[in-house]
Amino acid sequence: MTDKLNGRCVVVGASHAGVQVATRLRKFGWQGSIKLIGDEQHLPYHRPPLSKDYLKGLKPKEGIILHGEAAYSKSDVDLMLGQHVESINRENKTVELQAGDLIGYDKLVLAVGSRPRQLPLPGAELGGVHYLRDVDDVDRIRAAAGQGGRAVVIGGGYIGLETAASLRHLGMEVTVVEALDRVLQRVTCEPVSSFFSRVHREEGVDIRVQVQVKAIHGDDDVTGVEFEGGDVLDASLVIIGIGVIPNTRLADEAGLVINNGIDVNQYAQTSDADIYAVGDCAGFVHPRYQRHLRLESVQNANDHALVAVKSLCGQQAVYDAVPWFWSDQYDVKLQIAGLAAGADEVIVRGDPDAGRSMSILHLKGGSLLSVDAVNKPRDFVFGKKLILEGGALDAKKLADDTLELNESIAK
Repeated sequence: MTDKLNGRCVVVGASHAGVQVATRLRKFGWQGSIKLIGDEQHLPYHRPPLSKDYLKGLKPKEGIILHGEAAYSKSDVDLMLGQHVESINRENKTVELQAGDLIGYDKLVLAVGSRPRQLPLPGAELGGVHYLRDVDDVDRIRAAAGQGGRAVVIGGGYIGLETAASLRHLGMEVTVVEALDRVLQRVTCEPVSSFFSRVHREEGVDIRVQVQVKAIHGDDDVTGVEFEGGDVLDASLVIIGIGVIPNTRLADEAGLVINNGIDVNQYAQTSDADIYAVGDCAGFVHPRYQRHLRLESVQNANDHALVAVKSLCGQQAVYDAVPWFWSDQYDVKLQIAGLAAGADEVIVRGDPDAGRSMSILHLKGGSLLSVDAVNKPRDFVFGKKLILEGGALDAKKLADDTLELNESIAK
């Protein structure tokens, strides 16, 4: 084992997951070299604040970095920023940089994340039309945002709604357009969608669902957005947020198995035992849910990275974490624990049509699958605990908003 821990580990992608792998390896006994290669020139940073406090101007760039340079030096990590990996040669165990340099590895970790799904529209190349994925994107959006301007956000998922809330904070008039029947349709249940539609409208956002965008108008810069049917809405800023696609090119061209992301086993290993994949880019069968998943969250990046680190160091930990997510919009924090798919009963605690707090519980066979907690941190904490513990619950007590969730365990 000592010889294995003296090898060369190369981490491609200075994402949250990549940073966690590179900086934790020493703690679990890795003695060889560690290289962390990232496309961007910036020190690796937290991405969740980009659509929230960073876009609002409440946090500076220095306030969102994951670690200062000293942390990488302390862990003896060779941080290679502004470097793009062009290809992987599995036979020679090298990665080739865009400049042509070859970096050898004994173990390779792909933490290459995901990229925004593109919307092929006439006018999508105009000035003032943006996707939001990295800090440079947000810097450009902030430069274009202004008091009294009109913004159209295409896409009513988390990124779209968080961006809408931030643009309202900056004083812009905001319209959110969503092609599906409701906002957040792909990720939450109907009561949560209704709740957030109401909150955004109360904050002055124009929410339009079942709307198809036909074109973006303007000469050099955007002036409006045209919908199917011919209506045109004035706009000085357009944000497109219609989901992300896992970055699988490197793995695919290297002959690794791809399945809604880079396919990995319970130890975060790809179809090549010396190559691992973690975070947004990786798909795997979750033992708790017995189905193939790809999770886009900081929690998954952290937990998946730790599994990879332990596996690299010979401990072979299994990924079995309960997924959890969060979203901040205005004075509202949504926290979700678990996955609701397969639920046969839904219980609402609170009133989705009034106020700014509630929680939704999803059960199957009397056991809790997931909880969507809005400004109810105790429901989130107790819900996550009940998901981990399993067991039958008393539905009548669960529905009683005056009781704590942990009082609902069936006797």
